[in-house]
Amino acid sequence: CEKANKLGREFVIQVTGTVRERSSKNAHIPTGDIELIVSELNVLNTALTPPFTIEEETDGGDDLRMKYRYLDLRRACVRKNLELRHRMAFEVRRYLDEQGFLEVETPVLVNSTPEGARDFVVPSRMNPGQFYALPQSPQTLKQLLMVSGFDRYFQIVKCFRDEDLRADRQPEFTQIDMELAFVDVDDVIDVNERLLAHLFKEVLGVEVQLPIQRMTWKEAMNRFKEEVASELGVPLKEGYNGDLTSKQAGSIGGEMVKQMIMKQ
Repeated sequence: CEKANKLGREFVIQVTGTVRERSSKNAHIPTGDIELIVSELNVLNTALTPPFTIEEETDGGDDLRMKYRYLDLRRACVRKNLELRHRMAFEVRRYLDEQGFLEVETPVLVNSTPEGARDFVVPSRMNPGQFYALPQSPQTLKQLLMVSGFDRYFQIVKCFRDEDLRADRQPEFTQIDMELAFVDVDDVIDVNERLLAHLFKEVLGVEVQLPIQRMTWKEAMNRFKEEVASELGVPLKEGYNGDLTSKQAGSIGGEMVKQMIMKQ
């Protein structure tokens, strides 16, 4: 009893005893129907109390959990997310392989290419004054594959963009990158729709009815223009019919459009 009173949350112990049915069962844990009557207790290893509870509903904030990430990864919900990502990546590769795609790993240290954001640069030790750039996407590299006769390419690839943080973007992110040759818009949409349906079925057990409903840009603006205007903080003139003729902004280069002129 004295040893048990000194046990900490993360102590490793060895016990010997008798298993019996609990008089008051706990349906919330796997072993809630039984209890152990201990006859011998040995402490194999002591441990400091963790800075937060390693449970589904933890009391640790984001900063604290990131500082002690090795503890946070022990939580079942975090492991479940990693397992979900693993299954999705596996099914993406399986499906695209069946569709005749070839996975090609492209270089990470490349030359700078003009895209939508600034490049992260890496100085070259062997060539002083020169730099590599981390790819914002494998755009030029997959185009090389296309002209070389690899007409169906994909990879699950890291991309790097030196830009301000947003809700759906961070400096380093992963995307399913693919390219097809000799196709039109409907071919590309069809491949991706069937990929989505495959993932929902194999990973989540959910059947997705194909084809997925589509709408044109004009239809979307006509039906949801108020929501779009509210999202952008842009007032719409009465009588707007979805035909955008021009836009004016206080500045260019990532700033929000402040005013939109619509044809009435």
